[in-house]
Amino acid sequence: MHNFNLLISSPRYNEVNAKAELWFSLLICGDTYPIISDLEFQGLITALTTINEFDFIRKMKLILSNDPFFYKYILKIIPIQFLCETNLNIIKSTIDKNITKYLKKNESFRIILNRRKNSLIKREGFMQNIAKNIDNPVDLENPDKIIHIEVLDNICGISFLKQEDIIRPNNSMLMIKNSKN
Repeated sequence: MHNFNLLISSPRYNEVNAKAELWFSLLICGDTYPIISDLEFQGLITALTTINEFDFIRKMKLILSNDPFFYKYILKIIPIQFLCETNLNIIKSTIDKNITKYLKKNESFRIILNRRKNSLIKREGFMQNIAKNIDNPVDLENPDKIIHIEVLDNICGISFLKQEDIIRPNNSMLMIKNSKN
């Protein structure tokens, strides 16, 4: 779990099926030996691929445009650019050090924080602390970039993303879930 560049969500208890789909997807995209790992969190798996995570997303989006139901168990794939310890100062330092590479002066942004099994990071104070040195405009509805932070116990994944950098496929598990509601 300590080294990955893709975070994948699936329905609970379907992680094995999602891992098989992901493995096949990575092979199609050219990774001959992807490392796919379980997490202690139900519905989440990670992958370390030798393919650039954004190239993988682009290739899979092309496949999904031709076959929207290619994935049956994968609900979301998020590219992860940076991993660090779950520590406010380290997270803030990682973002501050890299923000100018990924967020241009005129671009709007939004911070998304997902916390799992971590009570030390409090949403309100954390978000304000991260955003206070960023001079760009905030846009919660349609930002140019998303600062995506995934806190997984003592590991934190950070990415600077556009909306289209996240895969949210139409899949049969989602269709089944929605038909029950």
